[in-house]
Amino acid sequence: MPPTKTSKGKSRLSPSTKASTGNNIPSTPPHPFKPAAAALQPFTATLPRGHVYIAHVDPRPASFKRNLFLVPVALNLAVIALFIWRVVRVGPWYLSVLTSTLGYANETTLRAADLSRSELVRAIVSRAVTFLLDFVLAVFVWPWPYEFFVGTTGRGSPTAWRRAVGFRGREVYVRRSRESWDGVLREEGVDLFDSEAREAREGRDVIMARVRAATAPMYMQQKTGYLTMDGAWDLDWKAMVDATRLADKGEVALEAFGTVVLLHHAKFGWVTVDLGNGVSAEQEERRRQVMAFREALATLGKEDLFFRWVEMIQFETTQPGGFTPEKQVAAAQKIRDMFKSNGVDFDELWKETVGTDGLAGMP
Repeated sequence: MPPTKTSKGKSRLSPSTKASTGNNIPSTPPHPFKPAAAALQPFTATLPRGHVYIAHVDPRPASFKRNLFLVPVALNLAVIALFIWRVVRVGPWYLSVLTSTLGYANETTLRAADLSRSELVRAIVSRAVTFLLDFVLAVFVWPWPYEFFVGTTGRGSPTAWRRAVGFRGREVYVRRSRESWDGVLREEGVDLFDSEAREAREGRDVIMARVRAATAPMYMQQKTGYLTMDGAWDLDWKAMVDATRLADKGEVALEAFGTVVLLHHAKFGWVTVDLGNGVSAEQEERRRQVMAFREALATLGKEDLFFRWVEMIQFETTQPGGFTPEKQVAAAQKIRDMFKSNGVDFDELWKETVGTDGLAGMP
């Protein structure tokens, strides 16, 4: 419906594009949303509303995470050292410039009458470059170490998180959506689950696109938890500390944080996103087996074998003619040979780690 005109000739939105009055809100969350598990209530009680959260468990070895964390520690300490050096070097000069502007002549005082035009231009350009450099350092670079060691959002800092939880083989990571795209969750008068409002539909589409990209299997396998921060997601350090403490106390099982998406709705409370679109119990068991096997390989320092195994299976299943029983046997032998050449008995490790003779639902 096109916009109608007011008496002054200005357009106003028709009622169909306004926020919902509530008549179009379903009685249950629409697919793929569903009520969050009751087991997560102690955790969701600690989360601020108005954002999308993604929690998952990273099974990589603690030593790997420790080495990875040392990189930003060293980088931020280097930035702090740079600032200290810069303050010591130019601090007295800035003090002299300040006193000069207050009318106390010193070596930084410039008198245009005493300088040639070229000398005056060089002096102005030199000071402008100095001011610009220090402005960039103070405004754009200094927030890095401050955010890393102190935090500015009220949700903790990487240093506070590591002090609280240390380094573990299985760690809970919680991502929080950035305000640059999750505004529909906080927009006054807009209900995310409204079936007719344009703002709600667009908001759902944006959320699902961001969530699916952030939880894609290959993305999760290739990214350690600390590196899942990007232009769409921040790590919520306080939420990660809270989740770890709840798991340590036994109030929430660690497995409950296995790739779960959470957001709050005014009517339904905390809801999750069904990422598997109805994953069967067999598929869920298969996923558990694969992740347990990956964790075992990571413990042995052979995680690269896991990715090579996945790539080999993907390659074989996409070949012409389908993944026939004969091809499955041949692929299984290739996998055993690949693992054996790397000093790992595939069948023995799988049996010891998973407790079965093969993947759930597979012959």
